[in-house]
Amino acid sequence: MNTKEKIIRTSIAMFNLNGERAVTTNHIAANLGISPGNLYYHFKNKEDIIRHIFSLYSEHLNTHFKPLSLGENALEQLTLYLDSLFDLMWRYHFFYDNLTDILARDNELKKDYIAFQSQLFEQVKAVVIALRDVDVIAIDDEDAKELAHMLKMTVSFWTPYVKARRLTGVLEQQDIYNGIVKVLMLFKPYCTQMSKQKIAQLQAHYQTLADESLPSIA
Repeated sequence: MNTKEKIIRTSIAMFNLNGERAVTTNHIAANLGISPGNLYYHFKNKEDIIRHIFSLYSEHLNTHFKPLSLGENALEQLTLYLDSLFDLMWRYHFFYDNLTDILARDNELKKDYIAFQSQLFEQVKAVVIALRDVDVIAIDDEDAKELAHMLKMTVSFWTPYVKARRLTGVLEQQDIYNGIVKVLMLFKPYCTQMSKQKIAQLQAHYQTLADESLPSIA
């Protein structure tokens, strides 16, 4: 791993642990045991680091979240989709926590974010339509669009919602599983008779994972 990659990896870890606002380039350099000048050789400033992190985030989504090929195993594929998506949120949760402030400081990043979010919405809507086409849900075109918005909002703002309601402000692994439970809940009103039981089983599965991953008390 080269120095640039180490800076990115360390920045992500420190932003997630301490919050992006509290971390400076000097903190990152000190953590890596390099001089600030060495860091600035690779990145102009903290905003430049965040742009590179966002590029990795968006590239990962584009690579791993292509439209699903849904057939008889539609719900299994949806499960893999949700697992991967919330895993990605876990890796980059600092970005969701301080999104408004980050974008307000960087117009270039804000333009990229808005364009990317438009593309991501179309991907989510395509998943909803695909689920309808294989009779997992019953929904008309207008409601499919609104459901896609609700799914996207739930995913985007779940982690800051959880952290804001916790005195420690720390995100835990069970929060990710609870987020998947909430996403599945949005599908329930539209489930067909064929899929109702399977969706309920998926919810129970993720709730069990959430309960099992609760921090132990010594």
